Amino acid sequence: MTAQSMAKTAYSTSKQASFRNPRSIEYDLFAQITARLKSAAEGGTTNFPSLASALHDNRKLWTAMAVDVAQDGNALPGTLRARIFYLAEFTRLHTSKVLSRSDTVDALIEVNTAIMRGLDDGRQTA
Repeated sequence: MTAQSMAKTAYSTSKQASFRNPRSIEYDLFAQITARLKSAAEGGTTNFPSLASALHDNRKLWTAMAVDVAQDGNALPGTLRARIFYLAEFTRLHTSKVLSRSDTVDALIEVNTAIMRGLDDGRQTA
């Protein structure tokens, strides 16, 4: 690869990244983690380590969302902030049930998918 082609590649990657809006980034995170949750769940009990890892990352994502909506400077409407915070708490509690094998991951996948639909609407208009 020549220096010129490397420069073009670096510039185009940087240029693409600068145009991504926060909703697009959030959507991608949810999509990646949800795909991992689905894949791990399909693997059955033999795939429990992968499921635990995906659940951990999902819980981290939802914790970050809860922290964000709890900030005074968050621009989302109060009712939406409260709903997101509630879903983060639901995710935390339901994850514990899945890890103790007393429930399935299905509800978490449904919640994430619903959030992705909402974020996708915003990505289209942003």
